[in-house]
Amino acid sequence: MKNPPPASSALRTGLIAGSCASVASTAALMLCGRREAGSMVAPTNATSHWLWGDKAFAVRRPTLRHTALGYATHHASAIFWALLYAWLHAERHPPRTVPEALAGAGAATAVAFAIDYTVTPRRLTPGFEHHLSKRSMGVVYGLFAVGLAAGCLLAQRGARRP
Repeated sequence: MKNPPPASSALRTGLIAGSCASVASTAALMLCGRREAGSMVAPTNATSHWLWGDKAFAVRRPTLRHTALGYATHHASAIFWALLYAWLHAERHPPRTVPEALAGAGAATAVAFAIDYTVTPRRLTPGFEHHLSKRSMGVVYGLFAVGLAAGCLLAQRGARRP
């Protein structure tokens, strides 16, 4: 087994990849939320239920209390999963091609999804499942994986520059 990557390298990759995954999946949340819940922000607002309880599921307009906290929570979660992925895999076995990046990011996203909906207490689940169909959830997590892969490739490319 290779030595663990330097913490700074995994941190950089995790921050870039997590931010890309957060933005990509939030775009999917907005589009799917508009189509299925009649609100672009309802799925993101629902993520704030860890603090505000089930009342967050009913908020359909943008608010600092729900939308900002929901996005911040989603973004922090994306960074967490990306840091873990970067530390455990992406920095030890950097993807050399887009298919390799997508495969690794897809596997990491599948693990995140499984943990989000099996091990995680209900109060800490993402919450947007209260507004979206299973198909839309697949789109959201699929774009999370695409963002994670793109971010890993971007971080890797930037790290090679002098």
